[in-house]
Amino acid sequence: MIESKENGIFILAVDGNLDAEGTQAMEEKVLALLEAGETSLLFDFSQLDYINSSGLRVLVLAYQRLKKASGRVAICGIKDYIQEVFEVSGYDKIFPLFPDRNGAMTGM
Repeated sequence: MIESKENGIFILAVDGNLDAEGTQAMEEKVLALLEAGETSLLFDFSQLDYINSSGLRVLVLAYQRLKKASGRVAICGIKDYIQEVFEVSGYDKIFPLFPDRNGAMTGM
């Protein structure tokens, strides 16, 4: 996971798999960012190969907490087969999905 911050938006570039093991590290990072007062999170999934329900749960957790704080969560670079998971689960209606990081930075 690579972290950066641009224009007030905290970016988490996630690679590999968000399964039970990978999700725990991401959840800890997201909770720490929220506790530190971050209000804009962008998940860059361009290098993500797999996400399971625990990975999706962390995204929902971030969304719920940031919604209360008038914050924002967006996702960019999502692969087609992962986007299908978002569409089937209805998460594409919750999270703004952008084709790439540049589009997300201007669209958020």
